[in-house]
Amino acid sequence: MAERSSYGGFWISSLTHAAINGLPDNELVPLGERISLVEQIRRITTKPIIVDVDTFGMLEHTRFYAKWFERIGTFAIVMEDKRYPKQNSLLENGQHQLEDIDVFCEKIRIAKQNAKQMKIIARLESLIAKHSMEEALERADNYVKAGADMILIHSKQQIDCSEVMEFAKRFGNKAPLVAIPTTYTLPENHPFEIVIYANHLLRASMKAMERFLDGKEAELSSVKDIFNLVGY
Repeated sequence: MAERSSYGGFWISSLTHAAINGLPDNELVPLGERISLVEQIRRITTKPIIVDVDTFGMLEHTRFYAKWFERIGTFAIVMEDKRYPKQNSLLENGQHQLEDIDVFCEKIRIAKQNAKQMKIIARLESLIAKHSMEEALERADNYVKAGADMILIHSKQQIDCSEVMEFAKRFGNKAPLVAIPTTYTLPENHPFEIVIYANHLLRASMKAMERFLDGKEAELSSVKDIFNLVGY
């Protein structure tokens, strides 16, 4: 369905991948399984695939994962600068420990050295961890110097998007920016190169399944719709 839509690409979400396995989003699902998921999706699309790789695991594994994700046709990976194992950024009372800047920069450098075409997107969790805007900007500068192709500034500010807009204004054009507006809405004239709707399809389908299982009226696709979708 996403392949036939007007959206420009696919986002492989760690939250969604964990949820469909009945697991919390704290890196319980191995990255090897995410590689298999990307391979399945690549069979039916030529659109760009951006993959959420959480913290990207141990530093010693970075070069292997970078090669494997590139080899299967990943357009970009998003690495977040939290310590392993991460907690989901949207948890109401989450305890978020940020990785040391030098360690995360080394992950970026290794990933860039071993994946020549795949983009490396560095995801800033400073605002999620309730650190300062100045720290977020400092980290972003260092990540760009280490070789990050894009910077993703993450925020769970409710409705208001002032945090990410302030970051974008102060960061300037040092690198293309990415946003994930799950809890807020961006204006039409936003400065972000890529906007990711990270878990909306999961939430939409979950609501429909809940209605059906509760015995409430639910609009269903026909079996023929399924056949038409998959080319049966």
